[in-house]
Amino acid sequence: MRYSKEIFSKAYAITAERRTNAETMAQRRRDEVLRVIPEIEEIERKMSSVSLMAAKAVLKGANAKEELEKIAELSKKLRDEKANLMMSHGYRADYMEPQYSCPVCQDTTAVEKDGKTLYCQCFLNTLKDVACDEINKISPLSLSTFDTFSLDKYPYDSNQDGVSPYSRMSKILNFCKNYVANFAAEKPSILMRGATGLGKTHLSLAIANELLNKGYYVVYVSAPAIISKLESAHFEYSAREEEELLSTLCECDLLILDDLGTEFMTPFSKSTIYNLFNTRIMKNKPVIINTNMTIAELESTYSQRFVSRIMSSCVKFDFIGNDIRATK
Repeated sequence: MRYSKEIFSKAYAITAERRTNAETMAQRRRDEVLRVIPEIEEIERKMSSVSLMAAKAVLKGANAKEELEKIAELSKKLRDEKANLMMSHGYRADYMEPQYSCPVCQDTTAVEKDGKTLYCQCFLNTLKDVACDEINKISPLSLSTFDTFSLDKYPYDSNQDGVSPYSRMSKILNFCKNYVANFAAEKPSILMRGATGLGKTHLSLAIANELLNKGYYVVYVSAPAIISKLESAHFEYSAREEEELLSTLCECDLLILDDLGTEFMTPFSKSTIYNLFNTRIMKNKPVIINTNMTIAELESTYSQRFVSRIMSSCVKFDFIGNDIRATK
């Protein structure tokens, strides 16, 4: 992905705060240990002196081999003495060391590999996380949970098609729970279709909530909001912003596109929706689409090609029952 300066700045700030917090906590633990075991300070003074002896010995070149071996032995003895003294007082040997969130780069963002300085994977993850958060701000809806999804709102009696809304929604709820549980191995795209207020958004956000807690990168957007933002970037010739938005939408672990069909219909919006969906399917990255439209309405609004792609790529659920919002 390519990211804007703003995304980089926020990611750097997050990483710097992690490092600062780790070092601040380490200093507090050190102060605590020195109050309990003041002898530690004298041992550390000797360890610093030994390090200086080693640096001076290196300057002597080849003749310093024997001296360096003695210094190494003395250094190990002091380290062991310090560790044993701490453990005898109930502390871990590394208790005073900073506990960085990333042990690889120690929250510096960079690692050395093959003589090159590269961004650490933890920083790349932070960039991705920040980019997803920025897009998710477009949709102010709070996350829902499976526990707050009440099946009691759906009638037990069968409808005119002979289907019980309670039974249908029970199966959909169980599918969504299993979808989250097996996301690492199986992650098909999903089409949630049905009238307003039947629980499509609730279950989508419950999936998002569970996956975010598992560390996946989930982007939730309504079709009108994201199309509006992409159109603004496109027609104001802000290529960098448009590229960053599309990159995040295409690369996140799960994209949830809510209210499909309620966006302002233009050639740009229709082609963008299709290209976004098609790109993610080609990359084997799932999409959850929520819409009030019937399959026939989707085909007449977008294209037969788009609907064909949906039908061949998505698990399809028709939500039935009474408007939950009206019931509440």
